[in-house]
Amino acid sequence: MKTDIEIAQEAKLEHISKIAARAGLQEDDIEYYGKYKAKIDLSVMKREKKDGKLVLVTAITPTPAGEGKTTTTIGLADGMKRLQKNVVVALREPSLGPVFGIKGGAAGGGYAQVVPMEDINLHFTGDFHAIGAANNLLCAMLDNHIFQGNELHIDPEKIVLRRCVDMNDRQLRNIEDGLGGGKNGVPRKDGFDITVASEVMAILCLASSLNDLKARLSRIVVGYTFEGAPVTAGDLKAAGAMTALLKDALKPNLVQTLEGTPALVHGGPFANIAHGCNSVIATKTALKLADYVITEAGFGADLGAEKFLDIKCRVAGLRPSAVVIVATVRALKMHGGLLKEELKEENLQALEKGLPNLLRHVSNIKNVYGLPAVVAVNRFPTDTDAEIALVIRKCRELGVNTVLSDVWAKGGEGGEELAREVVRLCEEENTFRFCYDEKAPVKEKIERIVTHIYGGKDVAYTPEAEGEIARLSALGFGDLPVCMAKTQYSFSDDAKKLGAPEGFTVTVRTVKVSAGAGFLVALTGNILTMPGLPKVPAAENIDVTEDGRIVGLF
Repeated sequence: MKTDIEIAQEAKLEHISKIAARAGLQEDDIEYYGKYKAKIDLSVMKREKKDGKLVLVTAITPTPAGEGKTTTTIGLADGMKRLQKNVVVALREPSLGPVFGIKGGAAGGGYAQVVPMEDINLHFTGDFHAIGAANNLLCAMLDNHIFQGNELHIDPEKIVLRRCVDMNDRQLRNIEDGLGGGKNGVPRKDGFDITVASEVMAILCLASSLNDLKARLSRIVVGYTFEGAPVTAGDLKAAGAMTALLKDALKPNLVQTLEGTPALVHGGPFANIAHGCNSVIATKTALKLADYVITEAGFGADLGAEKFLDIKCRVAGLRPSAVVIVATVRALKMHGGLLKEELKEENLQALEKGLPNLLRHVSNIKNVYGLPAVVAVNRFPTDTDAEIALVIRKCRELGVNTVLSDVWAKGGEGGEELAREVVRLCEEENTFRFCYDEKAPVKEKIERIVTHIYGGKDVAYTPEAEGEIARLSALGFGDLPVCMAKTQYSFSDDAKKLGAPEGFTVTVRTVKVSAGAGFLVALTGNILTMPGLPKVPAAENIDVTEDGRIVGLF
């Protein structure tokens, strides 16, 4: 069986100018980054054209068995192209942390990939490097301000801004810097986040223009004065230089699928610790280029889809037409209590026990958000007809169709049936609504997410979280949407609670403001903003041959 990288490297790619033309882009609309990549000018987003239909692809709660959300997203777009539909796919950029760690990249798999996959999974067009540079410039200017006399009276013990690097490096979670005193700076406790968890990443993905980007950057709260007043990047006069570093990164990237479907790959916040969606600019640009835009949100629907709908759609004024919920029989059996090595045998009892996880996600999309949905089941050779029939029957009881997907092995051909169902759903009227009113008190917003989306019973707040909610509300940040930072492996804040647990309490450890991004972040459980590498990182298997060909990259 061929690996993903072997399939991608054997593919015959079209020059990016042909892909641009297929998307309705002119020569002046793009900037070339070699033969197979390009940046799209921001002016395309402002075209006088009716927007296309927006389709969100999400998934059940992830397991080690895999679900194939990105692969399904790409295969669905290729399936639509085979149906002669004008379609564009809009995805996030992969983070180097998972690429060299354990999860893998974000370019799809099998015969449903975006290419050139090596470029996309590695440096791509340099967007993440620019985001890290802008974030760390702000950190440098903050510490320099304190060193040079601290005119703003910033309390070094109340600095909330952290440096970032796009790598899994647990060693950098908590550090002390400025050691040595004197010309070496002011010693203080510090730390690093992974770049995809930084507020600068969130800002780039939620900004609507260059001016909006600058305004959002200036609102970043870097810390607080000795008197408790917030200090911003604007106070440090850093926003202009940060914008200069991000000017090109703000433009969405154009690539292609293996079947030549135009793909916009731009931005990459994690969905467990950030809002988990590609950029607003890429999505809005795609909506001007196509009749159908297929996008995805990270991890399960309780994280990525909730934030896509409650944060991104609210901020950008987007209205989805349909939702695809991706599942596998294998993953559902794991939610039913089986180990990974037990998944090859038929087990209807375990499947029935795990199915409530899928059904809760389906119910949330239909009943909380008022959107039409279809379940896409990635069929594996070990799935039996009886298992598939059970999934179809349970979904039908909720009024949702189930479509078998085989895009990993067959590409767009394996996604045609799913594409037909999505086209049908897009023609239905929907009653899209948010889960909560953003003007509600902070606790009410958190509790509504926990009870209406997660299925929990209650929320507990540490004294620190109680204090932060009161303080941030008093400072005028209480009306912002809430971005929940939670484990991706469970509806609850305990990764070990699989399936669809009930009666649980979610503990909010602390709350912080991302004023530039425009949301509050509620950190639950033991969620970390800087991952670590596994015992055997994927980086050990990656190499380059003498002729420059990359091997071992998935």
